[in-house]
Amino acid sequence: MAKHQFQTEIGQLLHLMTHSLYSNREIFLRELISNANDALDKFNYLRLTDERFKEEEWNPKITVKLDAKDNSLSVIDNGIGMNEEDLINNLGTIAKSGTKAFLEQLTGDAKKDNNLIGQFGVGFYSVFMVAERVDVITKKAGEETAYKFSSDGTGEFEINPVIKESHGTVVYVKLKEDAKEFLDHWRVREIVRKYSNHIPYPIFLNYETEENVGEGDKVEMKTVQKSEQVNEAKALWTLPKSELKDEDYVEFYSTMWHDSEEPLLWLHNKAEGTLEYTTLFYIPRTAPADIFRADFQPGVKLYVKRVFITDDEKELLPLYLRFVRGIIDSEDLPLNVSREMLQENRILANIRQASVKKILSAIQKLDEEKFARFIEQYNRLIKEGIYTDHLNKETLLQIVRYKSSKVEGLTSLDEYMQRAGEREGETEKTFYYIVGDDEHVLRNSPLLEAYRKADIEVLIMDDREVDEIVAPAIGEYKGWKFVDVSTVEAPKAEEDKEKLEKLNEEFTPLAEKLKTILGDAVKEVRITTRLSESPSCVVPDSFDPMAAMRPILRSMGQELPDLPLILEINPEHEMIRKLAETEDEKILEESAWVLFDSAKLAEGLDPSDKVAFAKRVADLLSRTL
Repeated sequence: MAKHQFQTEIGQLLHLMTHSLYSNREIFLRELISNANDALDKFNYLRLTDERFKEEEWNPKITVKLDAKDNSLSVIDNGIGMNEEDLINNLGTIAKSGTKAFLEQLTGDAKKDNNLIGQFGVGFYSVFMVAERVDVITKKAGEETAYKFSSDGTGEFEINPVIKESHGTVVYVKLKEDAKEFLDHWRVREIVRKYSNHIPYPIFLNYETEENVGEGDKVEMKTVQKSEQVNEAKALWTLPKSELKDEDYVEFYSTMWHDSEEPLLWLHNKAEGTLEYTTLFYIPRTAPADIFRADFQPGVKLYVKRVFITDDEKELLPLYLRFVRGIIDSEDLPLNVSREMLQENRILANIRQASVKKILSAIQKLDEEKFARFIEQYNRLIKEGIYTDHLNKETLLQIVRYKSSKVEGLTSLDEYMQRAGEREGETEKTFYYIVGDDEHVLRNSPLLEAYRKADIEVLIMDDREVDEIVAPAIGEYKGWKFVDVSTVEAPKAEEDKEKLEKLNEEFTPLAEKLKTILGDAVKEVRITTRLSESPSCVVPDSFDPMAAMRPILRSMGQELPDLPLILEINPEHEMIRKLAETEDEKILEESAWVLFDSAKLAEGLDPSDKVAFAKRVADLLSRTL
């Protein structure tokens, strides 16, 4: 008898299943049938590609057996089966990031946590919502030994060798006393049709019922064994669109991707001609929880001539579309296509390219409410696409949305261009933007003062991790270039340029004194006309090679070098004018640091020395009061 401990996270999950979640218990059957479907898919592929199994007679099916006397329900398949290692990896540990994400999002609120089951589909473990004990008897195709996994849903499970003639799996569920509703064949039939109607293999329901048997005076009530197919067993994507209703698409999506929410959109396409293939894609209403994890679970399944090939290939679509769920079924790929072949295959590359265009086009056609939901969930990934997908960059730039200094909510680049064109005398074709971590800080940055004064719109990019890399790489859109306001001064009239020359002459001595006081803390101190309300601001030295490296290092999670900063002073501010006139060296020194540190604070940066900054502010206040 081989005893094993469940992985810690599985223990958490099992505790939740057995003690907290009860309102949606029927989904355990959906999960077990889904697992059986996967096992049949895998054996079907093996049978067509492995010489050892090509001659085997095989009638794929899933059987749900109800036993009222034993108070048990079993789900039986003749799929690929599992060996001891598979049982430990698949049932004893968390193999998929979706399950990890499920655990990370648990709130402790039973009702909310229960809803998460539908969203994440935590697979086999959901059986413990209804099970007193579970036995999994299984034999892997091509192997001699069968095994039995047993657990009551607590901290341990056992795996022992057993006798089983054929490959496949039996999941035997000893039901809890309060789960007898799942012995009712009407109830179980309803559940199968609700969640698994479009599983492409026949699902049979085996049960006992009392029936009148005989004729005339010899009629008597007897227990009769019944076996009936309860699903349509047709791969939905192979059916003509004209035969399908919206609810068919939604039910299929729910079955295949375990999402309790209706998808935001779906698109079903059959291509005929040089290449023949069918695609069915869905965009979830809520972003999958693992899309920003390195070990995210891909959402697209590849079939060849309706034979399942893989659901683990991350590049069937570009990585930025990893939120898409769906099916690609090709008539032209070979059945024994390898992972290496997939990555270089021209047929798949053409399918992928056409599919991306269709998906992006469908997104653009969403109504206002659904499009807003899409942007809320996926805007960040669209930005990722702008950086990586040069072929569809123009379309992605039409889809992406940004915050703005001019309007509430979000704006498109085309709307920005339209507003800019409506301003009198607007000649520069420029998207001005500011990047940082905090929207409030960015909106109130001294760097925007001159733009507000000149009535020039600035895009507020407050997702620094992405925007800092993507925005500079955009280059231009429809002939309009992207410019970071921290790297240039706001556009000036000719008289402002003349004015700056005079101010430079007058205030350069002060700038030189401030540079001497601040030393290596600043790269340079210079006079600016970009400010109208603040005495100073800081900007990065865009020509410094380390400034360009910061976004790359940040994306890699590496330590960031100190930012080379330039202090700019506003010669029209009263404080700067008085500093230019003062002969008090102490005031000049304290003010230099206060000007620098307060300018850093305004950009969301920490002062060089917080204690010294507070002391200097207190000292200066004491002198003025």
